[in-house]
Formats: sequence, C-alpha cells, structure tokens
Amino acid sequence: MRKPVMAGNWKMNKTRDEALQFIYAVSDKLPSLDKLDSIVCAPAIILRDLVKRQGDSLKIGAQNVHFAESGAYTGEISPVMLASTGVEYVIIGHSERRSYFAETDETVNLKAKAALDHGLKPIICCGETLEERENGSTNEVLKRQITKALDGLTSDDLKNVIIAYEPVWAIGTGKVASSEVADEACGYIRGLVQGIYSSRTASNLRILYGGSMSPKNVSELMAQPNIDGGLVGGASLNPESFLELCNKAVQD
Repeated sequence: MRKPVMAGNWKMNKTRDEALQFIYAVSDKLPSLDKLDSIVCAPAIILRDLVKRQGDSLKIGAQNVHFAESGAYTGEISPVMLASTGVEYVIIGHSERRSYFAETDETVNLKAKAALDHGLKPIICCGETLEERENGSTNEVLKRQITKALDGLTSDDLKNVIIAYEPVWAIGTGKVASSEVADEACGYIRGLVQGIYSSRTASNLRILYGGSMSPKNVSELMAQPNIDGGLVGGASLNPESFLELCNKAVQD
C-alpha cells in the first residue's frame, strides 16, 4: 500500500508573511503523516521560516536545486544549502524549468543524484507537450525523460524518489487529463521503472499527477490504481483549497 502524497508547488508566489499565514492556517488541520505526506514546495527565500513552523503533519520542499555543492553559479542554490535549511523534498525538472530555464534531461539526472547525496528527496517531473501528445509520441517522451532522469540511480535510491507526471498542456491551463489518460501515463511510467529495476521497486514507487488538479477532480484522479497523489500549483495557494485536497486524498 503506497502512502498518498499531496505536494503543493507555490511557484513564484507568496511573500514571507503570506506564507506564514498559510502555514498557521493549515498546520493543525492536515491529515496525520501516517495517512498522507503533505508537502509545500516554496520559494527558496522563505524555506527556513517555513521549516521552523511546519508542525507535525507538513513537510517543506524546495522548487529547484543546483547539482554542484558550491561554486561560481550566481543565483543558484546548492544541495548543501538546501539541506541546511531542513527541507526534505525538492522538485526537479518541472516543465517550467525545462521551458524557461534550459533544464535538460541530463541536468535533471545530475540534480537528482546531488539531491539524494545530500539527504533530499527529489520529486522528478516528466510530461509531454500538446504537440507531442497529438502526434502520438507521449510514451516516447516519457521513456526518454524517465530513463535519463534515473540513469545511475539504484533501487535503494528510488525509495526516496517521487515521480510526477505533468502533461505540459494541462499545467496552469485549466485543462485536465481525464483520469483514464492520466492513469495510463502513470502506469506506463511504472512499467518503465519495472523494466529498469524490478516489479517490487515499481510497485513501491509513488507517482503523482500534476496538471490543474483541484478539489473538484482530486477524488476521481486518486481513485486510479497508478496515481498516488498530486503535484498541485494554483489549488495549493489557498489554505482551504489545499486542506480540501489533502483531506480528499485520504478518503476511501
């Protein structure tokens, strides 16, 4: 039985005061950690403030990490720095990072390894564009992204890895992959992992759906056999909405 995950990705939103108000609003109302991993991935500038106030049922994550421990990389944040804040998770390879900031399959792999080396749990994103889906290359794209992202990682490493399937055409657009389409893609990813590692590793891997998940569709998506939770953007910015997502994620 895989424990479900609800991870909020705040992207470039919230001041320190707004973030703290959010934390105070949700911290004592979330499902317990034995039922759900509730995660907020926030801008780096406020991570330490959130870690200090996260409470017992919330985990804090970052939205990006560099693969080097230190060096002349102006504006970047190393895994050593992130680990020192006390965060547990980090998003790697989000489509916005790939599209706007030249993230590649190779740097995703380097970042995943660096995160794991420093005790951080990567949430590795993958997903196809609308053009790629329409021309029938979804599986080809997912195979390339997953194979390269996991290159050199062991089955033990994968115990601390989460995969997030995010069809690019559904991120922030209001368009949602049907539960069947989303589950088919997540099942394909699980099959890829089984082919690389083993059926046990694949069956234990938690795979999230990302792409306009909301309180309206979370139950239907979570009912699918290969979807273990969500990586949620806009719906994670409001505390009431995030709480609703988290509580619905653990309903039978």
